[in-house]
Amino acid sequence: MKDSRPKKHTHGSAIDQMDRSILTHLLSDGRASLRQMAHELRVSTTTVAARVSRLEQAGIISGYSATVNFERLGYDLTAITQILVSKGKLFEMEREIAKLPGVCAVYDVTGEFDAVVIAKFRNRFELGRFTKRLLNLPFVERTKTQLVLETIREDFHVLQ
Repeated sequence: MKDSRPKKHTHGSAIDQMDRSILTHLLSDGRASLRQMAHELRVSTTTVAARVSRLEQAGIISGYSATVNFERLGYDLTAITQILVSKGKLFEMEREIAKLPGVCAVYDVTGEFDAVVIAKFRNRFELGRFTKRLLNLPFVERTKTQLVLETIREDFHVLQ
């Protein structure tokens, strides 16, 4: 017999299969109406509205946005930059780096480097300015940048 109880999220928020279905719908179409989702899920609009509200309050849904094709906007370069930061200044540097133009993601990582940054640029001159700006930040000791040659899959809409 399958356990139908909500599974605990690592941050203490319980979600069940209905919540997952709602999240899946929102990830595939963030503009889907509550009524449309309710119809497809065969529940009332009130049920969907209450669950979406609960997911927002729990911080599981933190906002709504469009999925943008950056290449079609002229952002032809994606760079993955590893950063080595002076001891004790990692969080300050990551917050500063996250504010820089072109930055899509900043990750605190294990291994030889302290952080990884994913950023997009229109051309090599923008990338050059970004790299120089990074190296001029206090406490950034070293960087290592790789350019993406081809994007096979880029989708942060993951739900299992």
